[in-house]
Amino acid sequence: MGSPSGGTLPRTGRVSHLAAPPDAGLARAIDPSRRICISSVAPGGDYCIKRIVGDELRVEADIICDGHGLIAGALLVRHASRKDWKRFVLQPLGNDRFEGSCPLDATGSYEFLIEAWLDEYGGFVRDVEKKRLAGQDLSLEIVEGRAFAENAWEAAKGAGKEALKAILDGLDRLADDERVRLLCADETRRAIASAARRTFVAQSNIYRLEAERKRAGFGSWYELFPRSVTDSPERHGTFKDVIASLPRIRSMGFDVLYLTPIHPIGKTNRKGRNNTLPSAAGDPGSPYAIGSAEGGHDAIHPALGTFGDFRELVDEAQKQGLEIALDIAIQCSPDHPWLKEHPGWFDWRPDGSIRFAENPPKKYEDIVPVDFHAPDARPALWLALRDIVLFWIRNGVRIFRVDNPHTKPFPFWEWLIADIRKRHADVIFLSEAFTRPKAMYRLAQLGFSQSYTYFTWRNSKDEITAYMNELSKPPVCDFFRPNFFVNTPDINPVFLQSGTRAAFLIRACLAATLSGTWGVYSGFELLEHEPLPGREEYADSEKYEIKPRDWRAPGNIEGEIAALNALRKQEAALQTHTGLTFYNAFDHNILYFGKHAAGSDDRVLVMINLDPFGAHECDFEIPLWEWRRSDNESLQVEDLLFGYWFVWTGKIQHIKLEPSAPYRIWRIRAASPQ
Repeated sequence: MGSPSGGTLPRTGRVSHLAAPPDAGLARAIDPSRRICISSVAPGGDYCIKRIVGDELRVEADIICDGHGLIAGALLVRHASRKDWKRFVLQPLGNDRFEGSCPLDATGSYEFLIEAWLDEYGGFVRDVEKKRLAGQDLSLEIVEGRAFAENAWEAAKGAGKEALKAILDGLDRLADDERVRLLCADETRRAIASAARRTFVAQSNIYRLEAERKRAGFGSWYELFPRSVTDSPERHGTFKDVIASLPRIRSMGFDVLYLTPIHPIGKTNRKGRNNTLPSAAGDPGSPYAIGSAEGGHDAIHPALGTFGDFRELVDEAQKQGLEIALDIAIQCSPDHPWLKEHPGWFDWRPDGSIRFAENPPKKYEDIVPVDFHAPDARPALWLALRDIVLFWIRNGVRIFRVDNPHTKPFPFWEWLIADIRKRHADVIFLSEAFTRPKAMYRLAQLGFSQSYTYFTWRNSKDEITAYMNELSKPPVCDFFRPNFFVNTPDINPVFLQSGTRAAFLIRACLAATLSGTWGVYSGFELLEHEPLPGREEYADSEKYEIKPRDWRAPGNIEGEIAALNALRKQEAALQTHTGLTFYNAFDHNILYFGKHAAGSDDRVLVMINLDPFGAHECDFEIPLWEWRRSDNESLQVEDLLFGYWFVWTGKIQHIKLEPSAPYRIWRIRAASPQ
């Protein structure tokens, strides 16, 4: 019978091993590093993971190998400023899952990976213990164990070599039972593990991490137009006026004072009040139409003051516990110096006219976008924009809110943020990207410290619960930090347009307790709410006019905002959007959740009536199970808003929340007596 290939079968019963050309697949298969498989690394991914300096990085991975060998492994971590890797032992979690942890002791960029290998001596000891318990003869195992120790001794140096010599001496003089105990002792395992050659070593991909300062994850923002800090619409506010307003802003507990663009404003096609064309004499125009004869992005609007005044504002804000954040809006008015100096950085139409910014059918005649991909713009424009950020850093700014980053190239942001952070690891970037979810997430993955969100449009219990469960859990929470702005100059939410005090209190409490970072646009504390008819925009928008306010007007909620911000500083659980659990409150209008800080069993519980027009009451569950208490036991509770203690007994409690006081905030300590 012939062979399938047309030849003849061998006459013997053995397979003939013939020389064969190299096989790439076989070479890969027999690579010793592939025997152990490392997968499902978390956190992981092709993006930069975010943490705060002082956090503990915890990494998990599935690690499997054929057979019954014992796996050992380490988490390897390296800061960008250091050459050597730090190693942290992996601990088994069960079901082939391992975990390692590392403290992050410096701001800046890190790399980390998982390394695993076959722990041959550990597996040997495990099997010897089983055989000893079964009463089996271990004379040969003693010989094998001694061979492990001898090989390790040959490779060891210094104190490790001395420790292994002592073990070998013990094996020479002890009886067999004592030899077995010595071979299985923890100190013997450690000594051999530290010196023995590791076999079948495998490594995961290398992952990137950015450890930022605390403000990147926790802060309360207050946004204002500096020109409106005035007592008259006829008088342009100045930096000195803003300095005078700092005590009021700080008294509400805010940490960051965010200024809309402070640059010269163009006159060509300047917008009038309520976004009209043409403008009238005296109309100040939109601060987002940047650039005039007085300068561009590295200049200050003359009516605001001088660079000396600006530095005084930065310094005085710092003294009062506030940081100044600046708006970076990459767009120009038709009068920006760049149009004459660098016409190749812009898009010109066939008739020779400049292409204005558009979001069809809307057209922004006072704004001209730059063209990142024009031949003359690469790399000159990219470097010029980087240098503008560096310019304001030299003038004392470390926080930047970036306008519409999703309309600029993603590779630009990845490069710019990394370049800035190599020089200044403490700089924070906030992404103002109200865009598609995946585009919003991609910007965060590229390096933005914080991000605007859809919180503004999440009002119902189901919407808020679903959205927060998305943001607060991996993988999203590993790269996306939300900044919950309750309103913006561009967005007057429908929920607030009723103008009821309860509506403003509800949204403030939601933002301040659900997210580590939240913000308000000035006027929120005065319950400003008048909309353009049928629009989520403010009537008489401050973007187009100077708008003085009476900050002490009756009915303001400055006190309530101050109380919320004070609790946020007091309670670590409220300084992040993670550690969140929703609990049962049996009314669709009442949202009820708990938060705990990493490493703590204490809980802050928050309950909010989401209906600004009516009272609601319901039964709700106390999570006694989280403290291993039975359903009829008691807990001491502190009311954090009103400062008193009381006792809950039993799992089911009852509450009524009126619109006049639509939320409650409590603390339960893990050590609370029954």
